[in-house]
Amino acid sequence: MGKIVCFGEVMMRLAPPGVERFGQCTSLGMTFGGAEANVAVSLANFDHEVSFVTRLPQNPFADAAIAQLRGAGVDTTDIARGGERIGIYFLEKGASMRPSKVVYDRKYSAIAAANPGDFDWNTILEGAEWLHTTGITPALSQGTAALTLQAAATARELGLTVSCDLNYRKNLWTHEQAATTMGELCRNVDVLIANEEDAHDVFGITAKGADIDGGHLDAAGYADIARQLAERFGCKYVAFTLRESRSANDNGWSGLLYNAATDSYVQSRKYDIHIVDRVGGGDSFGAGLIHALSGGKDDEAAINFAVAASALKHTIEGDFNRVSVAEVNALAGGSVSGRVQR
Repeated sequence: MGKIVCFGEVMMRLAPPGVERFGQCTSLGMTFGGAEANVAVSLANFDHEVSFVTRLPQNPFADAAIAQLRGAGVDTTDIARGGERIGIYFLEKGASMRPSKVVYDRKYSAIAAANPGDFDWNTILEGAEWLHTTGITPALSQGTAALTLQAAATARELGLTVSCDLNYRKNLWTHEQAATTMGELCRNVDVLIANEEDAHDVFGITAKGADIDGGHLDAAGYADIARQLAERFGCKYVAFTLRESRSANDNGWSGLLYNAATDSYVQSRKYDIHIVDRVGGGDSFGAGLIHALSGGKDDEAAINFAVAASALKHTIEGDFNRVSVAEVNALAGGSVSGRVQR
């Protein structure tokens, strides 16, 4: 498998200790994360050659973010330097019936102020076989929307496989803006990834028989949505994460993969997970799927690897999924007891 390129924003993450609320904490822990950066780190853990592309300012916080990515085995050569600030997000972890909260402070970040002239996609994508991005990056500004569209179109022209996670964020843009931009972007996407809400929020398509708040998801309904998306945009695969939200701490977790060539779908096994940190769960699913499909796994093996990888991420603090292929394979193979390994 050749190089995988991930394009997006890496942010500083600031969070109170444990499950403290913003209004009661006296300190904030600093780490880094972001949808596409999370995918890049996961893929590096899976022994892929992976490059992360973004724009960051010249300051110590950006230097620290780059150092963490490099330390995880990610190539940062194509990160452009410029702009005034690194994006920030604040995370308040939920517990029981109290949901987690995210507050963004990313307006006017370095990547949001970027424009298509800041990156030479033909050079960046030379020798690569896969490009991954999400619906978060084009939501940041008109410039990042144009950059993402340019990257995907260039990748398609060069014969790369293109994957995209819809990742709708209501705090960043409207449904109408998302539908217009993502509709154009998805025409260059081979592997489209979404969750149980994204298809509705972006394209107005709802799964029959789904009750997200009540924790009921109907696989056949999502397979029908996947079919509609594949037909509309020409995607080869459409994958869904299926989260049964019983509380902020306990979820049912599974996935579904639709193959347009065979007009068929497979559903993974379901895991009952007790959550340590759910941020990055979808990103680890995307990375697992990229690893599995790029490695030639069949549909059933691919979706089970992706779901197992993301189930493990929910047990790890921070945005990054720090697990190996062997650990994912062990879980996908049925090792779910969590017994001490000696």
